[in-house]
Amino acid sequence: MEQTVISMSRRARRKKIGGKVMTYIGLSVVAIFLLFPYMFMLNRSFMTYDDASSIRPVYFFPHSGITFTNFIRIFSENNYLKYTLNTLKIAAFNIVAVTLSSSICAYSFSRIDWKCKGFVFAAMMATVMIPGSILTIPQYVLFANLGWTESAKPLMIPTLFGGGALNIFLLTQFMKGVSREMENAAMIDGANLLQRYFRIVLPLCKPILIYIAVGTFTGVWSDFTGPLVYLKTQEKYTLAVAIYYDSLNSSGGTAEPNIRMAVSVFISLVPAVIFFIYQKNLIEGIQVGAVKG
Repeated sequence: MEQTVISMSRRARRKKIGGKVMTYIGLSVVAIFLLFPYMFMLNRSFMTYDDASSIRPVYFFPHSGITFTNFIRIFSENNYLKYTLNTLKIAAFNIVAVTLSSSICAYSFSRIDWKCKGFVFAAMMATVMIPGSILTIPQYVLFANLGWTESAKPLMIPTLFGGGALNIFLLTQFMKGVSREMENAAMIDGANLLQRYFRIVLPLCKPILIYIAVGTFTGVWSDFTGPLVYLKTQEKYTLAVAIYYDSLNSSGGTAEPNIRMAVSVFISLVPAVIFFIYQKNLIEGIQVGAVKG
């Protein structure tokens, strides 16, 4: 009897281990399949022109040695440093504006009682259902009447007015889970509304604020439609728009496949680095927000 039980236990253990092995093998195959295009692009960004343009054979790894000249050229010949700074300026403004304005709105929805709050919150969330493409023409007409269409103002100023319905929703749900005891104690000590917001509630929302800030940066960094519509002067181009116009110019340096791969690696590398730096905070923000929401 004991031998039968031991045999069944071993069989179940082997079956469990076999299932895990098959799972890991399957996940590894999927990971390789998903990473292969990026690794191909990454390897080509370090190739010489002859290696990258070779058709027979096609080189996956640099054949003539690794070179960093491609990354140097995109900044020295294509003026990408200026376009990067233009993008970072817009991103820095939006990060501050979005986190601040959305947290103020969320504090009002979660902590302050006022008439028609539920209706206003529902109306705000209903705007999520409106496709962004539908708003492109009305917004352009509005900004054209304000004289903003030749500058980056349409990409920056609107973020001061709420910071986006989804961001307000996330912060509202998070703030509802924050204990009111510390805020009540501060109120007894004479702290006014703004003092309680800045000194008590806002520091406790750090995980979700980091999550929103990283999402805002990623959105601005990869935004193409907005800058393409509003930025007409080359000196004001963001990185995404500059890469687009350079890709249309077959006579420029970006016509070379190794240079194009270097540009693609650079524009994808910055969000990846930020994600890995704040990965723990992002996961914590999502988990805590889910539990407290």
